[in-house]
Amino acid sequence: MSVSILARSSVLRQQALARARSFHTTSVARSDHGHYHHLPFQLPGKNKVPFATKVTVFLITGFSIPFVAAKWQLYKSQGA
Repeated sequence: MSVSILARSSVLRQQALARARSFHTTSVARSDHGHYHHLPFQLPGKNKVPFATKVTVFLITGFSIPFVAAKWQLYKSQGA
């Protein structure tokens, strides 16, 4: 009985390996490696400074919101 379990697990392992090896991407996804047309915005060609500024402001704003909210809640609780 244990031999049949081992044989069955071996077959299942081989089938899983065959499925993993049969994964392929389309030629469209692999073509044109230098251009990223799948992003929802244009990458900064020659306008790197404005793009860097916008990204920095976006990240700082998102990171600071929890701290501002905590400060506001502490401020509100002191006044009561």
